[in-house]
Amino acid sequence: MGKTSFKEGMVANQFDAYNDILEQTLGFRFVFQALIENPDSKTILDYGCGPGKVAYRLAERTDLNIIAVDESKEMLEIASEKRDHPKIDYRLIQDDRLSFIKDNSVDGAIACYVFINTEKKDRIQRIMKEIYRVLKPQSPFVILDTNPDSTGIAFSTFQNGLSGKKYSYGEARQEWLHIENQDDLILNDFHWPKSMYQELLKKVGFQEIEQIEPTLRDIPAEELQMIEQKHTFNQWKNEWDSPPFVLYRSIKPAQE
Repeated sequence: MGKTSFKEGMVANQFDAYNDILEQTLGFRFVFQALIENPDSKTILDYGCGPGKVAYRLAERTDLNIIAVDESKEMLEIASEKRDHPKIDYRLIQDDRLSFIKDNSVDGAIACYVFINTEKKDRIQRIMKEIYRVLKPQSPFVILDTNPDSTGIAFSTFQNGLSGKKYSYGEARQEWLHIENQDDLILNDFHWPKSMYQELLKKVGFQEIEQIEPTLRDIPAEELQMIEQKHTFNQWKNEWDSPPFVLYRSIKPAQE
């Protein structure tokens, strides 16, 4: 079982159709919060932007300019068609390189659900190192991935891994995304423990690493009610008590 190929048109379109209300509520909300803490930020890198859902929401809610990059031409075609925005620059990348971005030039970076789809630890480190290169000193890097400690737990919109199975370091596992009026989209990703993220972030040079694991109990009641009304959705499951995602916020230190 290999990694999911988002370069296949059918997979890209099914992924775009997935209702990411859970990712919005317990993922992107906290990613954006971590980014806007610096009022002087102007340009943000969205590494592995996929169909552009995160970049578009960020552009709509802030004054930030976003460089949104992905290795999938099919994903970027969907992003450009459905989520074109004057503040977003969609770019195709190869070999994990950001060759068109200068050293120490962007004010923040995010990588949402990128590393769970990355098979090799060495490649994860290479991507982190490239992101570190383009970040300005004292700028944040925010990672959002599914929570390895919640593997096998059924959430309202997805399940990552088989219930009762213990996955080893870097082991391949399947994820089921529930899509309305369609069969589940089955993705193939990899089981990376929290220690791996902490280890590689430190190894690359990031500091002040903060780990965040929100549940629905961390969302104010009024805010959650507004989300439910807006999306006509309240079929929550285990996300009340088990965190479906984990975030890492780290900082590129000031240069000496």
